[in-house]
Amino acid sequence: MAQLHAVVYGQVQGVSFRAYAVDEARRLKLTGWVQNQADGTVQTTAVGPRTRLEAFVAWLHRGSPAAHVTQVSYTIVDIEIETFDYFEIRRSIE
Repeated sequence: MAQLHAVVYGQVQGVSFRAYAVDEARRLKLTGWVQNQADGTVQTTAVGPRTRLEAFVAWLHRGSPAAHVTQVSYTIVDIEIETFDYFEIRRSIE
């Protein structure tokens, strides 16, 4: 089991990025969250098998159809226990 934390830069707010991220994470059977940040980025934390997290990172580089991703900075670390029950959109930070 591993945990991903990522920050996605570019035109990623107002383009349904979070909704598509939820769909992709659930398709990959990941748990965690995605959230708009006040600085225009999107942050996400996801938990699951490392190979599925790597597939999610690849999706984050593409994003939703209307998004224009310029950079994804991320870390993946091994963890002992599952920390989330499902994958959700968290309220935006303003």
